[in-house]
Amino acid sequence: ERILTHQIESVSNTIENKENYPNVFDRITKVKLYEKDIIHIYLDMPFPISSRDYIVKYEFNEDNFKYIYEFHSVNFPNSVRFPDSIRLPNAGGKWILEPMENNSTKVTYIWNGELLGDFPDWALTNAWITQGEEVLEWLNSALNRISK
Repeated sequence: ERILTHQIESVSNTIENKENYPNVFDRITKVKLYEKDIIHIYLDMPFPISSRDYIVKYEFNEDNFKYIYEFHSVNFPNSVRFPDSIRLPNAGGKWILEPMENNSTKVTYIWNGELLGDFPDWALTNAWITQGEEVLEWLNSALNRISK
């Protein structure tokens, strides 16, 4: 979780603009939007880990002035197969955006997924923490570029 010095609408617009994810999140190199809220994401993972991809559906809720974007894996008929990638069938998570004072936003990012392939079990906790920190940093950097 992190406090960003951006209004909740700016953060929300960036999360909702799924086709722009490769310009926001460094590990995402390809996206395919199958439906308004169903997106196929391709991740270029660092060596020696193979690349990963997953298809998720986003659901939006507003609760006590918080914006909540939940996502979970779905099967999509005739989806693209990336031959050099390992499909993650159990990806899921949540973005929680909460307005704060001074037009800032508290952003909480929660994610979980089996990384599959040649990924050692002992490294999972570190990968989950690192990925969460990277995602929040990339989001903040993208928002800073947009606001200039």
